[in-house]
Amino acid sequence: MAPRFGTDGIRGTANRDLTPELVLALGRAAARHLPGRSILIGRDTRRSGPMLAAALAAGFSAEGIDVVDVGVIPTPGLAYLAARRAMPAAMISASHNPFRDNGIKLLSPAGSKLPDDAERAIEAELDALVAHPSPQLGGSALDHPVGTISTDPAAIDEYVEHLVTLGAGVGPKLRVVIDCANGAASVVAPAVLARLGHEVTVRFAEPDGTNINDRCGSTDPLRAADAVRELGADIGLAFDGDADRLIAIDERGAVIDGDELIALFALDLADSGTLVGDGVVVTVMSNLGLRRALESRGLTVVETTIGDRAVVEGLEREGYVLGGEQSGHIVFRDRATTGDGVLTGLLLLSLLGRSGKSLSGLTDGLVMRVPQELVTLPVTDRAAVVSSPELAAAIADATAALGGSGRLLVRASGTEQAVRIMVETDDGDLGSSIVRTLVKVVDAVDAGLVADRRLA
Repeated sequence: MAPRFGTDGIRGTANRDLTPELVLALGRAAARHLPGRSILIGRDTRRSGPMLAAALAAGFSAEGIDVVDVGVIPTPGLAYLAARRAMPAAMISASHNPFRDNGIKLLSPAGSKLPDDAERAIEAELDALVAHPSPQLGGSALDHPVGTISTDPAAIDEYVEHLVTLGAGVGPKLRVVIDCANGAASVVAPAVLARLGHEVTVRFAEPDGTNINDRCGSTDPLRAADAVRELGADIGLAFDGDADRLIAIDERGAVIDGDELIALFALDLADSGTLVGDGVVVTVMSNLGLRRALESRGLTVVETTIGDRAVVEGLEREGYVLGGEQSGHIVFRDRATTGDGVLTGLLLLSLLGRSGKSLSGLTDGLVMRVPQELVTLPVTDRAAVVSSPELAAAIADATAALGGSGRLLVRASGTEQAVRIMVETDDGDLGSSIVRTLVKVVDAVDAGLVADRRLA
């Protein structure tokens, strides 16, 4: 069976899980279920990107689909182009993962991720192609035209102009440190901020194919925080590998995560009367402190499952305009079809400039964070581990111990072969004890699965 779509497309180790042969078959499978006769392909800066882009393009071309390869571009940039040109698109990226991983995200002609039923249909088609890699084609060669493959390296300029337009006319100009994670933001963020007149110091914008997300970016912003302090900058902006996330850094070097940014934007929009529905959409991973902060101001907080697609679906269902995740995926539904780290950064600079305050002055005490422990455990079979009776029993015991004083979440990662454990409670000692217990159970279950496979 071929890999499945997770919360952020199909993902795995490049050249092992995502082989050129598999990706070519995925291109053929997707071509049979996506609308239209042409498609955009973009990628981040991973070494495996060009290889997989070539394979994916070959698969689409083999089905008679014309391919336009736009090269390195942020995921939200490709989504913008898809919507602007009314074409489906495929992004080759593993987001915040290390360079050895890669993935395929498919986007609709509206610039949004595909619905579940479309992904399931493509999975079934892919399984059939993998099982029978040389399908017999009837008729003559003329019955099976080959699609063209072309490049459009200037396409990214459309996205840059779009961002500059959204960020224009905002002052005062600020001293900004940006951390591009040696990823796709490297080809966009420095140019956009410089054109808007900000004093920009650029860090980690020299991708070499292997250094994407390596001790930098939104998952590791500490060196960018050091630069903010050393340079006396007003703010730092740290993106992830495909630039759909943003983590901010205040002038003291303190990291401001997605929960705090959502609260800041929500209150700003509410004050201006533009927070449609007086509500926001967040995921189950958002800290309880965010809910308390917004609900105390009379705002509604709607919770969804993990993933920015779930956030977008929640926004559409509720008719809201703002939502996001603690990780820094923030969606402004009236401005973009998906999370966009550079756009979020521009809107944050606008808010900061209008307020006349420092970022720490705006965020201090805004979200009184409830102690939260989050652990990611690599496993051999995430689905088998999370469905095991041993883990179910441990979760039931932990839930009973928490009572009504906190929250517990144990889930299979949608992007990695891992299990994530999150415990949130005002009683930090209790939370730590529960995490330790659950980690032992997960490790024991995984070890048992490995032993069973060796005996099989």
